[in-house]
Amino acid sequence: MHLDTDFMWKHLPDFVRAGGETLRIGGIAIFFSLFVAVIHSFILFFRIRPLTWAVRLHIELARNTPLLIQLFFLYFALPQLGIKLSAMTTVFIAMSFLGGGYFTEVFRSGMEAVEKSQSESGLAIGLSKWQLFRYVILPQALRISIPSLFANFIFLLKETTVVSAIAVPELLYTTTSYISLYYKTYEMLLMMTLCYLVIFLPLSFLLGYLERRYRHGAFGL
Repeated sequence: MHLDTDFMWKHLPDFVRAGGETLRIGGIAIFFSLFVAVIHSFILFFRIRPLTWAVRLHIELARNTPLLIQLFFLYFALPQLGIKLSAMTTVFIAMSFLGGGYFTEVFRSGMEAVEKSQSESGLAIGLSKWQLFRYVILPQALRISIPSLFANFIFLLKETTVVSAIAVPELLYTTTSYISLYYKTYEMLLMMTLCYLVIFLPLSFLLGYLERRYRHGAFGL
């Protein structure tokens, strides 16, 4: 098998742009997922009914329906009801819905792992329930949740491959498009693989480093 390296170098900038788009999509999705998870954790901690039921329904739907189905529903089904979303808006909503469900479950597990004596002590010294959540429960839950949370960051970034189904120009979409245009299958697959390794290996090492630093108290909340 002979690789056309000249062709690969020629189209390297396209893959760099696609890799940047993959990181941008993943980063924005992680941000909104965290935002959703914090709001949901607040609702669960304060047991705000009937919002707690809505949060639990969200978690179940997010964890038990594939991202591809969520994308197709938003992008193809909603226009039949008069609601039309752009491809990028669809991606951010679907990925935030998915990530928010997973991140909420991570935070919920973290909050449940905090000893009840911590809550009792906080209330005993006169902290309000909001202060208890902000200064006692949330910091400890976050510390407990860091490993699972970072693993879910990587998971959500990997899920960006699915958004190629609605023609969002990330790495997989760029690869399949170029294969269709130029029939350079091996070259394109090799470049895609290398791009994902360049993205995920350093990110995995960075998150592992941050996790160790946080566990040793190098960062505060």
